[in-house]
Amino acid sequence: MRQIITFALVGVVNTATYYLLYLLFLRWLPYLAAHVLAFALSMVGSFFLNARFTYRTRPTWRKFLLFPLTNATNFVITTAGVYVIVDVLHAGSRFAPLLASAAAIPVTFVVSRWVMLPGRETRSIA
Repeated sequence: MRQIITFALVGVVNTATYYLLYLLFLRWLPYLAAHVLAFALSMVGSFFLNARFTYRTRPTWRKFLLFPLTNATNFVITTAGVYVIVDVLHAGSRFAPLLASAAAIPVTFVVSRWVMLPGRETRSIA
């Protein structure tokens, strides 16, 4: 249970970091470019925060190189969500990433646990 709560707290910090970067980059870049750049930068921070606080494991190059795979599904879901919200629903680009990211959180936890704690059983969350 501690891991889930810590993962959620790290997620809040990571989402805030992402969103601040997104708003900053949105001043100079189109919304999708701002999203991609903010996502990549916040993912690096997420790796180190999750290694230290969520999984209490030593960061290694192997885990660091695999960590982006944990966010691949998150990236696809949030990017598609941002596109649908902005271009299909015409709801505006300012809050689109926050809405789109909610659907990707459970998948990201399961996959990040698999990467950060290799060889350990990954139990489903009930």
